[in-house]
Amino acid sequence: MPETTRVADRPPVHPTGTGRPPALVYAVAAVSALGGLLFGYDTGIISGALLHLRDDLDLSSREQEVVVSVILLGAMAGALVSGRTAVRHGRRKVVVAVAVIFAVGAVTAAVAPDVATLIAARFVLGLAVGGASNMVPVYIAELAPAAVRGRLMVLFQLMVAIGQLIAYLCGWALAGSGGWRVMFALAVIPAVALAVGMLFLPESPRWLIEQHRADDALRTLRRLRPAGADVAAEAAEITAVTRNAPADGGSWGQLRQRWLRPALLIAVGIAAFSQLTGINAIVYYAPTILDDAGFGDSVALLTGIGIGAMLVVAGAVGAIAVDKAGRRRTMLWFLPGSALAMAVLALAFATPAESAAQRWTVIISLFAYILFNGVGMQAVVWLIGPEVLPLSVRGPATSLATLSVWGFDLLIAMTALTAINTIGRSGTFLFYALMNVACVVFVAAKVPETKGRSLESIERALRDPLPFRRALEKR
Repeated sequence: MPETTRVADRPPVHPTGTGRPPALVYAVAAVSALGGLLFGYDTGIISGALLHLRDDLDLSSREQEVVVSVILLGAMAGALVSGRTAVRHGRRKVVVAVAVIFAVGAVTAAVAPDVATLIAARFVLGLAVGGASNMVPVYIAELAPAAVRGRLMVLFQLMVAIGQLIAYLCGWALAGSGGWRVMFALAVIPAVALAVGMLFLPESPRWLIEQHRADDALRTLRRLRPAGADVAAEAAEITAVTRNAPADGGSWGQLRQRWLRPALLIAVGIAAFSQLTGINAIVYYAPTILDDAGFGDSVALLTGIGIGAMLVVAGAVGAIAVDKAGRRRTMLWFLPGSALAMAVLALAFATPAESAAQRWTVIISLFAYILFNGVGMQAVVWLIGPEVLPLSVRGPATSLATLSVWGFDLLIAMTALTAINTIGRSGTFLFYALMNVACVVFVAAKVPETKGRSLESIERALRDPLPFRRALEKR
């Protein structure tokens, strides 16, 4: 029997070691996760900017939805392009390019003389958002040891939350006509830090092995693994899987293979539910919804800051939960609370807004929803796809999953205010509550546990004739 077959078939080992990972592992996660901060800031800043932007430019509800949503069209395009580009040029170079695009888009938005230019600038920012959300989680997943992969990948989502909190704070501090220009310009600072920082980080060892640069991959693994780790065994395991991969990193047509369907269903399903459960309807429009409901600009913006802070708390809790409790259990524990909080929010908006009790119910249920959905869904969405999607098609497959996130995000962004105007706040939030319930059912039925597994052992389970969940459980 050939050696490559024996490596692929033997029980999973832990060649990454059990000691403390070197500082470089955390540097990789911290620097690359600045892409998450930019993602969060550039998608969240429109929430505060919109209160004054709509007055300065006299925008209708539909025009507001376009200004908010065009970044998502760019994100869809960025997700499509970045996966294939990373196959050819490497993960690290794509993240550097994303940082440059972030800076260009931020400057253009800040100096935009008219609505058309602002829309174009936000589309460019979207290209960077799509590239960051597609490639940063993959980059971290492919460099991190299995034992800490979950928390390091959730650092990306935590940085998204921190970016959104900073955006809310800037929206409050810079409130007033013209302040939105400064809000957009501030994104240049982390974009430059990301571009410079990535120049000093290593390339993915998995990509290096795909490029037949085994010696470079071994050197990188030695820098990323605890002392005494069997990096040769890890490299052999990666090589065994890589030999099944096409030289071009996989094509869209290869996604039709039957054995890939469980992983694609999980990745795309979680991507869809991450938006259908309502998170970005709240992130984008909470200040506008609260202001229109009679809460006033000041209360609306301060509530937005509270939402941003709660997203950070949820990211921190999620980073711990995914490695301690596991990905699947985290979703099953927290998503029912997300559904309940959204249902309470729907009922609160069904009553008159005059009473203090009603207003406090709205605010508390908003915060509770952000906490439960942030831990149960947002902490997992950028983690589960890169884990379950195999190396042989990781480029197009992760692009498809990321495209699904932004496609459904676009759907929510383009319909949230229209839905509120048509069926009311209560009807809109009740729909999101039902989507949370549907997500719990989906996770219980389809999503396996990937905690503590190497990416290669997950792929072996996917190729097993047993159902995916059972194949992982028996390993």
